[in-house]
Amino acid sequence: VNAALLLLYPRPLYKIAVRACFLGFVFGCGLLLSVGRSAWRHFGWYMCSLSLFHYSEYLVTAINNPRSLSLDSFLLNHSFEYNLAALSSWVEFTLEKLLFPELKQITWLSTVGLLMVIFGDCLRKAAMLTAGSNFNHIVQNEKSDTHTLVTSGVYAWFRHPSYVGWFYWSIGTQVLLCNPICVVGYTLASWRFFRERIEEEEITLIHFFGEEYLEYKRKVPSGLPFIGGVKVEL
Repeated sequence: VNAALLLLYPRPLYKIAVRACFLGFVFGCGLLLSVGRSAWRHFGWYMCSLSLFHYSEYLVTAINNPRSLSLDSFLLNHSFEYNLAALSSWVEFTLEKLLFPELKQITWLSTVGLLMVIFGDCLRKAAMLTAGSNFNHIVQNEKSDTHTLVTSGVYAWFRHPSYVGWFYWSIGTQVLLCNPICVVGYTLASWRFFRERIEEEEITLIHFFGEEYLEYKRKVPSGLPFIGGVKVEL
C-alpha cells in the first residue's frame, strides 16, 4: 500500500495520504475487533475512537480553515507527552488484561466510556465547525482581519467547548479501556494542560477583543471543572 501511495501521489500529498491510510487501517482493525466476540472487543472500540478523532481533526480543519491546514492538523505528533500517555494506556490495558482479565470485561463501564468519547468528540467538532476560520490548533498571537469573537452555538454554553470536548474524550478513552491508573493520570494531566492553555489563550483574546471578551467571560463559564481562566484585576 505504501509503494502504491508513493506512485500515485507527489511527495506533499503522499505524506497526507499515508497518514490517512494508516488511520483508516487502524479504524478497520478496530471495527473487526468490535463486531466479533474477541476478548479485545473493547480495545477495538478504542481503536475506532482514536483513529476517527485524529482523522476528523484533519478533515474538519480542511473544511473550516484550509489556510492553516498542515500535516500537524492530524495531531498525530501533538507532543511527546501525548504520545507517552497513549503508550502508557496501551501498556496498562495489556498488563491488566493478562493479570486481571475480568477487569477488562466490564461492558457497562466500557459503554459509559464510549458515550463519553462520542460526546467529547462531537462537542469538539461542533466547536470547530461553529468557529469556522477562527479556529486554529495553534494559539494565535496576532489578530487577523477576519478574526471575530464567536459566542453563538456551543460557545454560548462554554467559553472553550473544543477543550471541554477533548478533556472528556481523553478521559472517556480510559474509562472505555477500564484503565483505573490512566483514568486518574489522564484526568490530572488533561486538567493541568487545559488550565495552562486556557490562561494563555484568554490573555490573547483579551488583547484582541478587550471589554467584549471580558463581558463574555463574565457571562459564560469555561466549561472545565475548577478552571476559571485568566484572572483580571479591575
